[in-house]
Amino acid sequence: MEKLIYKGKTKDVYDLGNGLYKLFFKDDMTGTNGVFDPGANEVGLTVEGAGDAGLRLSVYFFELLEKAGFYTQFVSADIPSRTMVVKPSQAFGRGCLEVICRYKAIGSYVRRYGSLVKENTPLPAVVEMTIKDDAAGDPLITQETLEVLGVLQPGEYAELSNLTKNVCEVIKNDLAKKGLELCDIKLEFGHDASGKIMLIDEFSAGIMRVRENGAPVLPLDLAAKILK
Repeated sequence: MEKLIYKGKTKDVYDLGNGLYKLFFKDDMTGTNGVFDPGANEVGLTVEGAGDAGLRLSVYFFELLEKAGFYTQFVSADIPSRTMVVKPSQAFGRGCLEVICRYKAIGSYVRRYGSLVKENTPLPAVVEMTIKDDAAGDPLITQETLEVLGVLQPGEYAELSNLTKNVCEVIKNDLAKKGLELCDIKLEFGHDASGKIMLIDEFSAGIMRVRENGAPVLPLDLAAKILK
């Protein structure tokens, strides 16, 4: 019998009791003052259809990446119920680690490094790692600190960085075929029961910034453009 074990900002997690888990995609989105922002630390708005779009995008990208040879936690999805079944995973740092890949200097990257880089400057798949901590503003964290705190083992930082670049290259190229430009994207990884690293969580529009002809694509519009 399934049991609710976690209520998140944009998803709820259920233990199915058979070794697998179910994610329920909500219509809640992160943002500030009613404006969508994938880097925000709180739910800022509720948009009807966001959960359905997020699930459909997740299925699309998980299937795309598995076909490309990447290992993920995806098992299956039930679109009408807005749920996705996944393999169990032990997320890095008990779920606190996020990995960001940047192709354009926008958002928090410019807020941090605005004295060194102009907004919209192209970036060569720059990988950053942050800790999910709303009160601290999701701070960046270095390789040395990750290893000292036991979030990553020696060698895993380089492995995650390379894996992120390879995964994002597939996503970036797929979007480009649709006339879309990937500016940045946030991923999460974990270990399976054997300790192998796999891609986890979701691929909704809420984790990426995408542009079309230089203009930002709104989350629900993004789903429509990718899945058409």
